[in-house]
Amino acid sequence: MTNWREQIPTEEVIQWRRHFHQHPELSFEEIETSNYIYDVLSTFPNLELSRPTTNSVIAKLTGSAPGKTIALRADIDALPIEEEADVDFKSKKPGIMHACGHDTHAAMLLGAAKVLSGMKDQLSGVIKFIFQPAEEVPPGGAKAIVDAGVLDDVDYVFGIHIFPKLPAGMIGTNVGAMTAAQDIFELKIQGKGSHGSTPELSIDPITIGAEIVTNLNNIVSRHVSALDNAVLSIGQFTAGEVFNVIPDTATLKGTVRTTNAETRKLMKKRIHEVIDHIVKAYNGTYELHYLDGYSAVVNHEVATDIVRQAADKIVGEQQFTCPKMMGSEDFAAYTDVTKGSFFVLGGGTEEEGCGYMNHHPKFKINEDALAVGMQMHVQIALDVLGKK
Repeated sequence: MTNWREQIPTEEVIQWRRHFHQHPELSFEEIETSNYIYDVLSTFPNLELSRPTTNSVIAKLTGSAPGKTIALRADIDALPIEEEADVDFKSKKPGIMHACGHDTHAAMLLGAAKVLSGMKDQLSGVIKFIFQPAEEVPPGGAKAIVDAGVLDDVDYVFGIHIFPKLPAGMIGTNVGAMTAAQDIFELKIQGKGSHGSTPELSIDPITIGAEIVTNLNNIVSRHVSALDNAVLSIGQFTAGEVFNVIPDTATLKGTVRTTNAETRKLMKKRIHEVIDHIVKAYNGTYELHYLDGYSAVVNHEVATDIVRQAADKIVGEQQFTCPKMMGSEDFAAYTDVTKGSFFVLGGGTEEEGCGYMNHHPKFKINEDALAVGMQMHVQIALDVLGKK
């Protein structure tokens, strides 16, 4: 088999990453990004390109013999954040930044596609390179790709996520729930306004909201087993215009994170019940919008073994068992329908200048990690599809 490591396009991957970083686009708006990816992929041999959903790009590589079908995924959207990172290739778009590392994900997958597209004769089976938009905003771009049938014939799907505060190139894996399900709710409480001097004439939505916040925060501690995982956080509580007037309405917005389907259903049920009982007790009314967001990413044991075996060859002992994360990821749409594994790539330590986590305006990674991520994609593909 060709010594493919000699063909790793490290410098090109860095150039692609920096291009994406300087030209970020928000979720569902990745027009220039997806066009750029399509144009780069068009220069590689043996790839069949398609655009099954808005702003997505799928490159299909069919080997010279039949075999399994795998998918390798990268997300491509950015965040509405003003960049403060100390880099020479800052975002050229005010208020938009690749603060989650999706620029690195896209570049690493392009690099893997370049290498593997030249190895058609050494592969048995099919590789689908998925460049996916809109990971950051529910309902996300992964669900649309699944609905379009891209995963229908896929045996295994794999994805990488880069994180700072870890040595560059370190690989983290785990079996089972890797991330949490994310649900979102918005509550509008309708009360009755009054002057602050006559609260008895009001139905105070602030009082109602305050009691709801207190009781919602008791759901986890009093209704969820201590051996299970659940988080409920209120991120917004808006009401009133001036200090001496009780307003008519108040709005609450929050997020719920869980790692199994039963607890997810329980949380939703109890949230509805608590809100309904408290609002009615104060003679108010309400509108509750509850969005069922991403489910939990559940790593399959066999798929994760494939990742670990590849990591043994690429990074050796630079591996760790990744703890369960309460963040969410729409990669879950893929693991909901086929065997998959979502793994962590170390993006550099604080000593390397990478001390700010994803979604921070000073987010930065050590670009040495990109070669490792790219090689992981290639090694996984060869381990599953390579001719023996």
